[in-house]
Amino acid sequence: MTPVTLALVATFAPAVAALLLLIVFPLRHKGAPAAWICLLGSVVSLGAALKLLVDRLGGAGDTRVTAPWIMENGRAMAEMGVLIDGVSLPMLVIVGVVALCVQLFSVAYMHDEAPRAFGRYFTLHALFLFSMNVVVISPNLLQLFAGWELVGLTSYLLIGFYFAKPSAAKAAVKAFWMTKLADMGFLFGLLVLYVFTGGFEWTSQPTTLVATWVTALLFVAVIGKSAQFPLHIWLPDAMEGPTPVSALLHAATMVAAGVFLVVRADPLFALAPGTREVMLWIGSVTALFAACLALVQSDIKKVLAYSTASQLGYMVAALGAGNAFAGFFHLGTHAFFKALLFLAAGSVIHAVHSNSLEDMGGLRKKLPLTTVAFGIGALSLAGFPGFAGFFSKDLVLTSLEGKGNWIPWTMLMGSAFLTAFYMGRVLIKAFGGELSEKSAHAHEGGPAMTGPLVILAIPALASGFLGGWIGTQMHHAHELHFLALTPVVASSMSLIGLTAAWFVFRNGGKAPFAGTLERLDAFSLVDKTWAAGYQVGLLGISGIAGWIDRYLVDGLMNFGAWSTLEGGESARRLQTGRVRDYALMVVAGVVVLALIGVLR
Repeated sequence: MTPVTLALVATFAPAVAALLLLIVFPLRHKGAPAAWICLLGSVVSLGAALKLLVDRLGGAGDTRVTAPWIMENGRAMAEMGVLIDGVSLPMLVIVGVVALCVQLFSVAYMHDEAPRAFGRYFTLHALFLFSMNVVVISPNLLQLFAGWELVGLTSYLLIGFYFAKPSAAKAAVKAFWMTKLADMGFLFGLLVLYVFTGGFEWTSQPTTLVATWVTALLFVAVIGKSAQFPLHIWLPDAMEGPTPVSALLHAATMVAAGVFLVVRADPLFALAPGTREVMLWIGSVTALFAACLALVQSDIKKVLAYSTASQLGYMVAALGAGNAFAGFFHLGTHAFFKALLFLAAGSVIHAVHSNSLEDMGGLRKKLPLTTVAFGIGALSLAGFPGFAGFFSKDLVLTSLEGKGNWIPWTMLMGSAFLTAFYMGRVLIKAFGGELSEKSAHAHEGGPAMTGPLVILAIPALASGFLGGWIGTQMHHAHELHFLALTPVVASSMSLIGLTAAWFVFRNGGKAPFAGTLERLDAFSLVDKTWAAGYQVGLLGISGIAGWIDRYLVDGLMNFGAWSTLEGGESARRLQTGRVRDYALMVVAGVVVLALIGVLR
C-alpha cells in the first residue's frame, strides 16, 4: 500500500466504525458489538500508522498529496489531502496507541453501563479518533480547522456523556462555549491569512505585521483548546466525563491539538517574535498557577487535570522560546505518562468507588500493579531522572536558558518542584499508609484494565530515549547535557519535591499555604471573573443590544410600516369613484400649476 493509502486507512478506519454504529442501530444498542467494532477500527488505524512508521525507519521520505477544495470561478480557494512527515507521523502513532489503550480499558471500566449508553460511548470514541487524525494529517490550516472543530464537538459529547447529571451537562456546555469563544481567533486568523496570502498554508511568508496578527489570533484558539490561563477554567469541570474520556482528552488528543497546531504552524510563528514572547509568558504563568492549584485538590482526577494544564504550559513556553522540537517532544512523552496516570486513577476509582484522596490509602497492598503503573507515571511527570518526562521537561527548560528569560525559567523551575511535590502527595495519600475503610475491599480489575496500564508504562518509562530520532525527523539537533545547569537544577527540584512530600504527608500533614490555596480554589477567582464578565458584560451588552433592536431598529421599521398603512388609508379616501370629484381635482391641479408658473 502507498503512504497515502495507509494514511487514509489510519484516518478513516475509525470513521467507518463510527458510521457503521450510527447507521446500524442494533449494533450500537446491544453494547458489546459497538465496543468490538470501535476497537477493530482503532486496531486497523494504529496498524496503518505503524506500517508508515516502519517505512519511515526504512528510509521513506515525506508524503504530501492534495486535491482542490472549495472552487470559485474555476480556481481552488484551498486544498485538502494528506501530509505525512516527521511531525504528523509520530503524532499519528501516539494518538493511535493512547486511543486503543483507553478504549480497551473502557471495555472493563464501562461494563456496568446500560447497553445503549455503552454503544453510544464507543461510537463517540470512534468518531473522536477520526476527528483527531484529521487534525494530524492535515496539509494546511483550513483542513486542520475542520478537524479541530470536529474534535471540539466530540469532546463536548464525551464530557457530557452522563447528560442526565446536571453537573456533567453544565461541564460539557462550559467546555464547548469556552473553546468556541477561543476558536473565533482561529477563524479570523484564517480570514486574515487568506486575504493577505491567498491561501491557508502554514509555510506562507507574509509580512511581520500580518504574521503577528495571524499567529496572535491562532494563539487565542490555542489558549482555549489547550487550557491556558485565563481560558483554563473549563478543564477541571471536564472531569465530569468518564475517567477513560479524561485520559483520552488530556493525553494525546483534544488539549494536545493546540500545541500541535503551533508546532505545525511554526514557520508562521517564527515570523512573529511578539506572539512568541506572549506565548512564553502565558505558558510560564499557566505552568506555575495550575501547579499551585493541583497541590490542594482532594479529587484525584482534578489533581491530574490541573497537572495537564501545567504541563501544557511547559509546552507553550517552549514554543514561545522558539523551540518547536522541545514542545513537541514533551507533548509526546506527556501523552503516554498522562494517559497512564488517568487510567491508573480510573483503576483506583473503580476499586474504591470514590474520587477523593481522603477515601484512599494503603492501596499498594490491594492494587500492586496499579501502584507500580501510577508510580511510573508520577515519576515521569515529576521529571525523575531516567524516566520519559525527565528528558522532555529538561529540554523545555533548557530552551529558555541563556536567552534573558530567567523569570519564566524560574517560574517553570518552581512548577517542576511543585509537580514533584503534589505527585508525591498523591502517591502517599492513595497508596501509602494503612488501608482505609473503602480501600479494604479493593482489588485489581481484569486484563482489560491492567493490560493498557502495562502497555502505557513502557513508553512512560522509555519514550524519552526517542528524542534523538524525533529531533532528526524535525531537522533539529538533539543533545543530552546531563551536567549542564538546567538539567541538574531540574533533577534537584524533582528529588527535593518528592522528598519534601514524604516528610510533609507521610503523617497526614497539609501542604504549606494549603489554606490560602484552598480558599483561592474554592472561590475560583478566575472562574468567578469570567462568570461576572458573562453576567455583567455579555448579558449587559446583550440587554442593550436587545433594547436597540426592539425599540430603535424594530421601532423604525414598524414606524415605516405604520406610516405606509396610514398614508394608504388616507389616500384611499380620495378615490371616491365620482367623475365630478376627479374633474375638480384636475381643475385644482391646473390652478396650482398656474399659480406656480406666475409666482416663478
